[in-house]
Formats: sequence, structure tokens, C-alpha cells
Amino acid sequence: MIEKIQEDCIALLKAMIEIPSFSREEINVADLIEARLREWNLNPQRLQNNLWVRNENWNDTKPVILLNSHIDTVRPANGWTYDPFKATTEGDKITGLGSNDAGASLVALLGTFIYFHKKKSLPYNLIFCASAEEEISGPNGMTSVIAQLGNLDLAIVGEPTGMQMAIAEKGLLVLDVEAKGKAGHAAREEGENAIYMAMEDIQLLRNYEFPLKSEVLGPVKMTVTQIAAGHQHNMVPDSCKFVMDVRTNEFYSNKDVFEVISGLIKSEVKARSFRLNSSGISPEHPFIKRGLDIGLTTFGSPTTSDQAVIPYISVKIGPGDSARSHTANEFIYTYEIKGGIDVYIDLLENLYI
Repeated sequence: MIEKIQEDCIALLKAMIEIPSFSREEINVADLIEARLREWNLNPQRLQNNLWVRNENWNDTKPVILLNSHIDTVRPANGWTYDPFKATTEGDKITGLGSNDAGASLVALLGTFIYFHKKKSLPYNLIFCASAEEEISGPNGMTSVIAQLGNLDLAIVGEPTGMQMAIAEKGLLVLDVEAKGKAGHAAREEGENAIYMAMEDIQLLRNYEFPLKSEVLGPVKMTVTQIAAGHQHNMVPDSCKFVMDVRTNEFYSNKDVFEVISGLIKSEVKARSFRLNSSGISPEHPFIKRGLDIGLTTFGSPTTSDQAVIPYISVKIGPGDSARSHTANEFIYTYEIKGGIDVYIDLLENLYI
């Protein structure tokens, strides 16, 4: 049975790769997945480009576990030497956009769901959910569907982690910052140069350290990623704008960090959103203990996923390697998918929460 499930899931991944599914443009790949679920005698529900299905022997008295990964991809990076929209298979290696992030996790979780779908003795309920807009943390992805799923006791979020357990995940705060000066002629001693003002603030932020450091996630990390100023060579710029990518640990909410930064520098600071806070799971949770029992390890993840918008206990684990994500010639190995299904099943087989 398990071999057939694995082969069907790998075939689905190959078909998914060959359908462009950029964030907000997932409709065609959602159609494919819905059709395949119905072919497999599942009964998916759908909201826009999000799909979910519950196990056959649902019991309202049992706890609920969500198996979730996303169907959208980023756009191809520069440097592809393969066709990103063709599932190029070379031995065990499948190259194509979305193969690693997060198609492999999606089909491995789906295979796991199918394995348990009809079992009457499960001590919990299962929901499989294929969600949209993860790559942009969009409003029409998991944020829109979470209320449809009901209360969850655990969410297993599929992302490429080498099938190790990310027990914490940093939050994400994106800041638009503007230093405001005064325009003047560059040849004369006039004006207030907004670039110099911004440089002072950037240097201050570069040297600042938030005092509370996490054992799992490390310190809050601030990175200036974009900067823009000036209209022409002979004019002192009156505005300099820059963007900061801030990754928060569990000791600070995004609002806390925003208040500290706003009070630290002279430039005006605006947050794009406060909703992508840090998340995590206790090392004492039965799922984590089960993982440790079968030889898995734990770590803190610096990258953000749909965990940030799931208001329940969650863990991130999936086949593949995060270092391959968003890169040219992204790939996955079939043995990683098959092994991922085996590990997911092993984790859930005797789990009681």
C-alpha cells in the first residue's frame, strides 16, 4: 500500500511542477490537486485556491491534527539551466520550480494523510490542507482558511527541514524607514542631506543588540535590504528611504521591536504588518518527544512560514533542504519524499496528544 501511495505522490509532484503557481496565481495547480483528490475518493473542500479534507472516521470528541503545506512558489531565480516548469528527472533527482519548496512536503503530507485516512482506530482527527499565498503571507492563503478548519490541537507545517523538527520559528517584521532632510544645491553649503541622516541611523541599528537572546532562535536580527534616495547629482536629497527585514525571537512581539526601533533612531518608521510573530512548540510536547525517540533532532528556524498565521501549537518539518529554496535549479530526491512519508507515519502512528 505504502509503495503505491509514494509513487502516486511523486507523480502528483511532477504534474504540479509543470503548472506555474506563483503566489495569487495558484488556481490551475489548485484545480489539479482537487481533481487528483477526487480521483482518490477523497472529498475536498475549497476556498479560493485553498483545499482541505478531513479523515473519513472523524470524531468530534477527538483532538485534531492539521497537516499543512503550500502550493504557491516564488518566481524563478536568475541562473536556471533547466526549464523551471518541467519536472526533469535524472535518476532519483527531480529538478523544477517548487520541487523542494514546498511541493515535496505537500505531497509527503498528502501521502501520510491517505495512509491514515480510513483508519478507525486513530486517537485523533486529521485534516490535510494545501494552502495558497504562503510565499507572500497573503490574506487569501492560510489566513483566510484557518477559521474554516475549527480548533486545532497541533499543526504540522511542511517545509524543507531535512525531516528534522523546527520547534521554533522567528517572526518577521518588515519596516519602511524614511530619513527626512532639506533639499539644497550640492555646490553650496546648504540643505540637510537625508542620505547622511539615514547612514547614521543605519549604523546605529547595525550596532544595536536586543538584550534577550533565545537558546533556540538566537538574537533578534535586523538587516537593511533596500535603500533609495536622490533625484539628480547636484541636488542635496531631502529624503532617503530604506527597508529593514527584522527577524524576532520569542522574547519580543513585533510591536515590541517596532517601539524600540522607533525610539532609537531619528528617521520615521512604519511597519507593513505586525501579524507574523515568532511561534514554537514545547520540547516536552508528545510529538517532539516521539520525534526524539525515533532519532530526530530539533532546531530553531530563521525563516518564516504559515506557522506565523496559525494560532495553534505548531511544528515545522518536511523533506528537502531549505538552502535549495528560491534558488536556480531547485531540486528534490525521490528518496527524500519516500523517506519523508515514512517518518511522518512513524511520528503519527503511536502519537497521543
